[in-house]
Amino acid sequence: MSTLSEAYEDLPLDLQHIKPVDFASLQAVPDSHVWHDSSFGACSDEHENSLVPVIDLEDSNATELIGQACETLGVFQLKNHGIPLSLIEEVESEAARFFALSARQKLKALRSPGGATGYGIARITPFFSKYMWHEGFTIMGSPVDHVKELWPHDHERFCDVMEDYQKKMKVLAERLTRLIFKSLNISDEEISWLSSTSNDSGSTSSVSAALQLNSYPPCPEPNQTMGLAPHTDTFLLTILHQTQTNGLQIFKDGVGWLPVPPVEGALVVNMGDLFHILTNARFTNVLHRVVVSGTQQRLSTAYFYGPPIDFILSPFSKVLNSAQAPHYRSVAVKEYVAIKAQNLEKALSFIRA
Repeated sequence: MSTLSEAYEDLPLDLQHIKPVDFASLQAVPDSHVWHDSSFGACSDEHENSLVPVIDLEDSNATELIGQACETLGVFQLKNHGIPLSLIEEVESEAARFFALSARQKLKALRSPGGATGYGIARITPFFSKYMWHEGFTIMGSPVDHVKELWPHDHERFCDVMEDYQKKMKVLAERLTRLIFKSLNISDEEISWLSSTSNDSGSTSSVSAALQLNSYPPCPEPNQTMGLAPHTDTFLLTILHQTQTNGLQIFKDGVGWLPVPPVEGALVVNMGDLFHILTNARFTNVLHRVVVSGTQQRLSTAYFYGPPIDFILSPFSKVLNSAQAPHYRSVAVKEYVAIKAQNLEKALSFIRA
């Protein structure tokens, strides 16, 4: 059984596409980070308030509401999700502690060229001519190997908090995925991979999951740069906690960029490419970006969730009507991860049926 971490070993990056700059030392935006885009920070004038629905997971109509949101926007905000506020605050506190370290110290946890975890800039960086005003730390399971380099005698708390958060996020992601499949009338038998249980051979199926800590430092010229360039997420869904600093935006055809403002106590859930494939393009794999602030650091924590890396996926027959053919061929998760890592926004075109 392959792992998500192993999938990225075959997709090494150059050091220039891994190592962040020392943002704290910059008094102006260097040319390497200047984006010539007049739309930065601009959202549609028609929608001063976000169109992104806020859904209560305990609502009796939650399944239907979530299904509608997946089809129309590909994103929603989730309340009463079951993740303790105290744990979310601990994750935010530990992330802030990490990003507050000096640039020299953080580089001790730098992601290796063929690695999937550790400190670095966004993996989408090579597809753009300019760098982003962002630094991140990727975790899959225990982060101990990296953080013990930072805090040789004080890393247990960071590790415990991140591992606990991943476990609870996995439970929530599985619950949401079941609800979403239920909205499509997909039975549990058709999604047997969803629970990590042993099969007849005794091996254990492991879902693909990763936790990404993001920091967007205050920028001296926020209208000159981009926090995170427009992209869609690779896996089934992403569950995001964001601090109370605006920055996340989604794109809607015919409308433009829409804000996804922080809602106290809520988590942002967005659909990724794999749900788009499984539903034969019925669900929107939402295009999103992050703009930066001139005065405030923005932190976010993204949990990416998908099927086991060896799982073969194709559009469900139940989402195809008699007159509709599959838009996409069958593809293994590992193969699609590689296609996306090498082609980004063109990835889906490589698997069109």
